[in-house]
Amino acid sequence: MGVRKRNAAEAKKEAMKSLYFAKMNDIPTSPRKMRLVADMIRGMEAYRALSVLKYSTKEASNRLEKLLRSAIANWEQKNEKKADNGELYISSIFVDEGRTLKRLRPAPQGRGYRIRKRSNHVTIYVDSINSKESKN
Repeated sequence: MGVRKRNAAEAKKEAMKSLYFAKMNDIPTSPRKMRLVADMIRGMEAYRALSVLKYSTKEASNRLEKLLRSAIANWEQKNEKKADNGELYISSIFVDEGRTLKRLRPAPQGRGYRIRKRSNHVTIYVDSINSKESKN
């Protein structure tokens, strides 16, 4: 690895130390369905978002709740203190398309219909409200 590449990798690694996130890959739900739930909690305070996800009827909300708890735990681990109610908020959340499993379903007159079983990747970034105010 060249010097320039190594320096860029170290700078990226250093920048990631100040970010608090959790990522879940290959969730067997279509990205469109997951984005509906992600849009509900985007920019929301973390513990309020947990309660919204807990009482949501969408199936994708269970997985997002687990992922948000993981992001909060990552923040607590890096800062070495417990997160208070109202201290954290979801600074960014995005859903990317994952792998698609392609299957065939028997259809009339010897044909076959394609079934696409979609999956997605979700990333949640959390940040403290205090750091948001100090940046402005």
